Amino acid sequence: MTTLTPAPGAARRANLLGGRGALLVLVALVVFASLRYDGFLSAYNASSFFRYNSMFMLIGIGMTFVIITGGIDLSVGSTAAMASVMAALASPHGPALGVLAGVLAGGAVGLLNAVLIIRLRIEPFIVTLATFLGARGLAQLASHQAAVSVDSGGLFAQIGQGDVLGIPVPVVILAVALVLGMALLGFTRVGRTALATGDNEDAARLMGLQVDHAKLLVYTLSGLLAGLAGVILAAQFGAGQPTEGVGWELTAIAGVVVGGTLLSGGRGSIFNTMVGVTLLGLIFNILNFENGKGIISIDVFWQNVIRGAFLLVVILLQARSSRTP
Repeated sequence: MTTLTPAPGAARRANLLGGRGALLVLVALVVFASLRYDGFLSAYNASSFFRYNSMFMLIGIGMTFVIITGGIDLSVGSTAAMASVMAALASPHGPALGVLAGVLAGGAVGLLNAVLIIRLRIEPFIVTLATFLGARGLAQLASHQAAVSVDSGGLFAQIGQGDVLGIPVPVVILAVALVLGMALLGFTRVGRTALATGDNEDAARLMGLQVDHAKLLVYTLSGLLAGLAGVILAAQFGAGQPTEGVGWELTAIAGVVVGGTLLSGGRGSIFNTMVGVTLLGLIFNILNFENGKGIISIDVFWQNVIRGAFLLVVILLQARSSRTP
């Protein structure tokens, strides 16, 4: 079987765009914002920013693995919402059980996605669209379509609201997940198989790689991390949120793409995904600061338009870089 690969020059440009390019833009925005807005570099703003965006970053790690294999997971937003409800319902029995309930609920959705994709050979888009709807329905059924308060007298809320040595607990959790994710992708057989699968699945199978095993792990991992994001959501806001998570899957996919991971699979970086998600979150943060100056006022709808336009430009540049010899 003959495969087409980008010319070396195109590959270098694509790597530059996906890796260093996003990082350079991020640094430039931080410098700009620090000079323009008082309090931008304050500990409060940094803590609030990463405490909230840690949920998207966790989902982004799982989404990176999925997209690297050439797949997609549209269910992560609904899975996080369902997991937040399950965690809140279990939180009166102790913080450990609350965390376990949320993470396992997410893992169950990821495992179901994997089994349907692998065994029934259904396209990931269709499978995860179905579980997207199913998880949302389960969240609403379990919560009776209302927010479910967490145990206010226990330690569960500290998972989202607490600090460790001045560092938000969600950031500590994210750091652990980030290190483990980078190690899994860069130094294990599962990571190498996932990359090979996205590059050319048929060739990977002919090489004797355990493609189905890798898919099983990455989709389950995506569900587990979405479940963990749901736990943080419930702990941070003091309640399971059945109506939250709308559009989270698009935010995660956008962060992965901005970070340079190819939507067709075969190439990606966990670190660059973190840069992409941070960059997208920073755009909102800067727009909020700009609104606070009172010179212009950009409502949330226009903020979404701006972020969507930015994502479109990145995708067009990525496509052009991969095609140009």
